[in-house]
Amino acid sequence: MNKKAKTKRKNSFSNSKLLFTLVSIILGLLVGAIVLSLTGYNPIEAYGKLVEGIFKSPRNIGWALVNSTPIILTGLGVCFAFQTGLFNMGAEGQFIIGSTVGFLMGYLLKLPPVIHVIVTIIVALLAGFIYGGLAGFIKAKFGIHEVISTIMLNWVAFYFQNFIVYRYQKPNSMGTFDINDSAKVTLVTNASQKFDGFFGKFFRAPIHLGIILAIVSVIIIWFILEKTSLGYKLKAVGLNREASEYGGIDANKKIIQSMAISGCLCSLAGVTQVMGYTYSLPLLSAMENFGFDGLAVSLLASNNPIGCIFSGLFLGSLKYAGSNLQRTMGVPSELISIIIGTIILFTAIPLIFRIIKAKVNKKKNRKAGNNA
Repeated sequence: MNKKAKTKRKNSFSNSKLLFTLVSIILGLLVGAIVLSLTGYNPIEAYGKLVEGIFKSPRNIGWALVNSTPIILTGLGVCFAFQTGLFNMGAEGQFIIGSTVGFLMGYLLKLPPVIHVIVTIIVALLAGFIYGGLAGFIKAKFGIHEVISTIMLNWVAFYFQNFIVYRYQKPNSMGTFDINDSAKVTLVTNASQKFDGFFGKFFRAPIHLGIILAIVSVIIIWFILEKTSLGYKLKAVGLNREASEYGGIDANKKIIQSMAISGCLCSLAGVTQVMGYTYSLPLLSAMENFGFDGLAVSLLASNNPIGCIFSGLFLGSLKYAGSNLQRTMGVPSELISIIIGTIILFTAIPLIFRIIKAKVNKKKNRKAGNNA
């Protein structure tokens, strides 16, 4: 009976999260509609164009998927850190490390096709693992909050990529040479010549191996968090570090492991983006925001690994469709950022209240301990 009650309570909690997310999306769209109306645009027509921008043709659906793939993975990386009580603001830097190392391996190595792909991905994952783990080590060893260290490490990665771009810059270009064909992971090339109908148009977008790896990664992370002792220990440290240490868990070690795995996932987003879509590195004048979009994906998914797939597809498609809105109606694409920001704001409200409640309870416990 007790087990049934727990299951029922867990299901109702999950449903309430999903309901709140849906309400947040609706409220975000309503705010967007108000902004559209105030600036002289018809919101119904504008949202119609947004939907059309995604579903007008199989090619549009394919491009929406391409845009969603990297932020599903960075969202999963941020989600993993959140699940273990850590706030990874370094997803952008870890993405850049993955893409930069992926480019170097893809451009400099001369290997057979399949081996080249495997080696490039593994080396990029190791780089992300080390880069994320570095932030965890700084927190575990010196007590420096991961938000500070990861933000600083973002800029280290940013300038490292530009250094590499200058080193391998293509003449008369703002980017590098392309990686070797043996390192590319685009699933179908010249799709119109290989397929007819829906798939011929769908694969005109550069659908690549990243989407498959993203789905596999989601399943693996869900399994680790829910079905393994490692996941239990990581979440225990996140919930209460002092209690977990009292129970015999090495909290410092788990912090490093958590940030390393998170960095690995974000790095996977970067390396697959280079190998499957861009094939080269651009000279960065500003952050590309794949990591920060991943933060939004994780929040919208209520830090649920499975939910990252759906929230990533939603936000990625929304951002892609924004270009159609601008092209057909002249609506600034920044409106999409307003809608996304509003959705995330409403989604984050329960999290803010939980943080405030936790701090209040902590102060009460301290006072009670002092009085005793």
